[in-house]
Amino acid sequence: MSILVVVQARTGSSRLPNKTLFPILGESILWRQIERIQAAKTPFALVVATTIEEKDDPIRQICKEHHLECFSGHPTDLLDRHLKATQFFEQISGVKINTVVKIPSDCPLIDPEVIDTVLSFYTSQQGNYDFVSNLHPATYPDGNDVECMPYDLLELAAKEASKPYEREHTTPFFWEQPERFRIGNVVWGSGLNYSMSHRFTIDYQEDYDFIKVVYEKLYKPESPIFSLSDILALLENEPEIYQINAKYAGVNWYRHHIGELKTVSEKETKKI
Repeated sequence: MSILVVVQARTGSSRLPNKTLFPILGESILWRQIERIQAAKTPFALVVATTIEEKDDPIRQICKEHHLECFSGHPTDLLDRHLKATQFFEQISGVKINTVVKIPSDCPLIDPEVIDTVLSFYTSQQGNYDFVSNLHPATYPDGNDVECMPYDLLELAAKEASKPYEREHTTPFFWEQPERFRIGNVVWGSGLNYSMSHRFTIDYQEDYDFIKVVYEKLYKPESPIFSLSDILALLENEPEIYQINAKYAGVNWYRHHIGELKTVSEKETKKI
């Protein structure tokens, strides 16, 4: 099975512009996250999917400096960008991709073991699911997002999806149609649900402040990859760090579409 991880990245965030370029210990947040994705043990290729806009030149430069494949596509149609990034990779590599994995660039604390857990579930159940993630419903701390789909179904979604949020957020076309697609979900093995209480993603200045402190506390050049357990132990021992962005825990894009989304309830988002 040939797996391609697509990391969508842009500088044009409305809430926190240039967040992917913010520095963490002398490197961009984008590169720090890719370090963690590449620490996963499951074999896969990776491409960064940014936009054609000139303001995203710094993302292309980061990719060049770190020898990463980079595709430039539609600024707002993420579904189209994912498909074309995959086709771009197939063209330059000559490798036929079977599975496309979406990992957004706002997850700089993603645990490589979580990536392996979701990909292992997907590959071990090959042919039994059309879409697998750890988000529907979510249980991991927010910011450990992994979503897998076969290439041919990504192609189908890009052809048929018509709602703006389906184009912008890439995968609702699948998980909003459980009657049509076989949906798999990986829950956190701890038995806990921290999806609405712990926030490891970045959309606000406080998120950046939180992530920066976590890296400063846990990152070691000789052992750069720290785990989800390491982060939770840090927050247990130093609860003031947890409080830095706690007011945004549970805030996600679902809040803009409650009543429109069939499979998401008000309990899975927070309005601010």
